[in-house]
Order: sequence, then C-alpha cells, then structure tokens
Amino acid sequence: MSEAETRALIESAFTAFNAGELEALAARLSENVAFDLPGIGRIIGREIFHWHLGRLSRHFRAQAADIAIMTAPGGVRAATEFTLRGNYLATMEGLPGAEGQGFALSVGVFMDIDDDAGLSRLTICFDPGALRTALQG
Repeated sequence: MSEAETRALIESAFTAFNAGELEALAARLSENVAFDLPGIGRIIGREIFHWHLGRLSRHFRAQAADIAIMTAPGGVRAATEFTLRGNYLATMEGLPGAEGQGFALSVGVFMDIDDDAGLSRLTICFDPGALRTALQG
C-alpha cells in the first residue's frame, strides 16, 4: 500500500468516526485488528472493537479535530495526532457522573496497515487523568 493510499484509508476512517458510522469505520479494520487502549489493554478482533466503540458511544459523543496524519515509507505504518472534542452523556463506571460535560483531549494513535489494506493495529494514547479532570468540571 502506498503512503497516499494509507493516508486515504486513515482519512476515511476518521470521516466515518466523525459521522458516527461505526459500521463504516469497522469496515476499514482488518478482521483480527489489535486495539490497545489505556486502562483496558489489548483487545483483538473487528467485532470486539465494534462492540467496544458502540459501548463508548452510549457514554460519549465526540469528534476528532485538528487531525495530523503521518505515514512511514511504504505505507505500512502510520500515526495520527488529533483533538477529541465532545460531551459526556451517560455515566461510565470509574468516571464521574455524566451531566453533559464538554471535553477536549489530545490523542495519538499508532497504526499498522496489513496487506489487505486494513488497519491491523490501533494503539491509542491519551492521558486518562486529563479526561477524568475534564469530566469533573
């Protein structure tokens, strides 16, 4: 996959995420995608990833903004940095009570792209303490 194709894949994934189209986002993932998230660890599989995003969408409405995409030569790896902006809609275990609080969180994602042009690894990096502080109001 070329660097331009990798960039287009990532841009389409963010477009789907920002539109709340979880099915379209999941379609850009490889079947055995590895998803690393602070506080949760690694989960493997497109269906589990899709379930997890659906679960999060019940608690949060968010969009990625100020997206910067970086690709490695050959397009097999990439990274993004962006600001996740949104609202906290329903209380999630381990977090403060939800009252529609707004938040803005700096996020980085490291990605691998497989031979079938799917995202095969997403390692998401953010400061959980910054999110908790934002949600405390």
